[in-house]
Order: sequence, then C-alpha cells, then structure tokens
Amino acid sequence: MTILPASDPGSGSYILPTGPLQKRKHGSNLADPANPVLLSSELAHETTDLVEINDEGVKAAARHIAERLEVEAYTPRTWRSHALHLCPPEPYDPSHQQTQKCFDWLFLIASLNFSFWSEYEGTPDRFGVEWRGGWGSEDRVVHTGYWSLVAAVDRALEEGIPITDPKFYASESRCPDSLIAHVFRAAPHSKESIPLLAERISILRQNGEILCKRFGGSFQIFYESFMRTTNSEGTALQLVKLVADTFPTFQDETVYDGQRFCLWKRAQILVAETWAAFYPPSPADAHPLFPGAHGAAMHQLTMFADYRVPQILHHLGILSYPPALCALLRGHAPLAPGSREEVSIRAASIVAVERMRRAMVRPAGAEEASGVLIDFYLWDLAKKIEIGEERIEGLTTNEMLPAHRTRSIWY
Repeated sequence: MTILPASDPGSGSYILPTGPLQKRKHGSNLADPANPVLLSSELAHETTDLVEINDEGVKAAARHIAERLEVEAYTPRTWRSHALHLCPPEPYDPSHQQTQKCFDWLFLIASLNFSFWSEYEGTPDRFGVEWRGGWGSEDRVVHTGYWSLVAAVDRALEEGIPITDPKFYASESRCPDSLIAHVFRAAPHSKESIPLLAERISILRQNGEILCKRFGGSFQIFYESFMRTTNSEGTALQLVKLVADTFPTFQDETVYDGQRFCLWKRAQILVAETWAAFYPPSPADAHPLFPGAHGAAMHQLTMFADYRVPQILHHLGILSYPPALCALLRGHAPLAPGSREEVSIRAASIVAVERMRRAMVRPAGAEEASGVLIDFYLWDLAKKIEIGEERIEGLTTNEMLPAHRTRSIWY
C-alpha cells in the first residue's frame, strides 16, 4: 500500500489556499504569511463558517492557562517528565548513541501519531498495550490512546527489536509486516487491534526508505543536513516545511470548497517534540538544536490540530458548536476527512489557540508562551480530565462532548 502525497513532494513549494484575503471577517492581525498553517486555518475557519470562536472565552482561558502554567511550573521540560518518553542524554552530545536513538524515536512516534480513538471508548475493551508504567518502573500498566503507541515502541526496544531504526523498519526482510504487527499487539483483554495497521506499516516503509536513501538512515542526519544548508540558523518553521516537503506522509493537507489547506499536525509536532526533548535544563542555556530564544523558536508554529485539543477548547468555552454538530458528536457519528465539520473544528482550534496565545499575559520575566506549549498543556489537561484527575476551577465550562471521530492518518 502506498501513501500518496497531497502534492508533488519534489516541487519545493508549500501549498497555500487561493482566494481574496480581504474577505476575512476578523482582519489579518493573526495571519503570519510565513506559516501556511495559520494562514490556511484562518481562511478555512472563514470558509466553513460553522465552528465559532468565543472571544470572551479566549480571554478568560488565556488568563486561566497563564496562571496554571506559572503555578504548575509547566515548561517545555515537562515533556521529559512523562514516564514513557525516551529522553536524550544531557548535556547535548551529538555523537552519543542515545542522542541518535532519541532522534529516531521522536521521528517514529511522530510518523505514527494518529487515530487512537476507539469504538470502545471508556471501556476496558478498547485497544491498549500492556507494558511497564514507564522506563524503570516495575508496575504493569495497560496504556491506551497515544500512550499505547509509545508503550508499544518502548516495549519493542526492551525486547531487543530495533523498531526505531529506519534502516530496520524500511526493510521488509529484516522487519516483516508480521513483526510490526507483533510490536503493536494488543493487551490480552482488548477487543480491537491498533487502528490503521496497514497504513502504519506503509508509512514506516516509505519514511524509512526516504531516510535511508537520502539521509543515511537517521533523523539526526536529516536535522544536521538541514542546519548545514541554513548555516546553523534554521528556524523551527523552516524545519517543519522541510519535513512536510520531504516526507509525503507528513503532508497533512485537505481540499474544501475548491481550496487546498495545509494543517501539518504531525510535521509540527515532530519539530516541537524534538525541541522539547532537547530543551536545556536552565533557561539561561542556549538550546542545542534551535539558536536564539527558546520560546521564539516555536512562536511561528501553531497548535497541532487533532481531536483531543478541540474537545478541551470547547469544554473551556473557547469554541462554540452549533446544535447540529453537538448532536453528531454526542451520537459518535463519524466525520469524513475533509468534511465541513471536520475542517471547521481543526481550523477553528488553530485560530483560537493563536488568539489565546496573543491574549496571554505572563508574569514579569517569564518567557512568552508559544502555541506549542499551550497545546502541550491543553492535551495533558484533557487527559487528566478524562480520567478524573482534574477539574477546571474558576471558569464557566461547557459539557465535555465526545471528541470528533475521523479515521485518518493525519491526526
């Protein structure tokens, strides 16, 4: 099975929506032409004209989240605190074997970071992966959702299967389909397998082949090649564009009403998580991968338009859904990829988080929040609310509607 690109990956161009920009209702203050995702999302939000953004909700949530980031000391370093994440050695050592292993781990996870919603949501029957509670833990845990992917990859590494090595997973002889299926095997009680397994296998083959043929079989070499071509001044956004241009399976683009929009969820999250994984322990230290101010490296990126963050944005009163859409979500009706409802939810989420970012006031001396950090926080918050660990205090919230269901390789 071949994953076809949404555009010609060799063209070197980045597809922008066509049409008059002056028709946007809210003006052009948010649109950064340097980022096709934000420009696409503003236009898609206007074109679909379905999901609304509550400006008062944006302001209230901006105050609340700014406070929580401060109180919880939530920073990019929080990424390293997740027990299943594979962290690089410190200080940064590009020649260290664990550094390359971390680069390749990040690339594999981002390649397959999509479609974890389940028909058995909220029950023990859903797809899960049984492994340790985290690296070094003796507890046995069944991980679900995104964490099922991470646990499966970590479990395979512990079992001696080099599943994160592009040279390994690109080879059907060394890494047959049956072995990949074994890596992603479900917990004994699960009544479903990992969604889109055939598509995941195809993505591994295609991405692995590109890395092997052009970048020595290593995402670290891909990154180092990028920095050489940019004289070590490459930005996060430039790296995102290169990822989307080089790997067709990262070209998260859709056509609606005759216009093509790019949303690039996984391309952006790959770069953002690489930034977070290698984020230095002290704010005074320069980031080893992205020169300049830590936060500024990410300010051109948007949130990552998936199905979990829109759910919490609606709960926080930032997004407003019409009754018909609420009914579809409550009924777990599938939303087709590229449908008005799906495009509107994703686009409005991106625009809303950017508005929230710009409305946030941080304490004196605190680093300006990026859309990336806000996304990380909102995703973690949604998971905590889902399992009953946390409730929103001090804000008027909407009911927690089910996340929208679109079966897709893009998110």
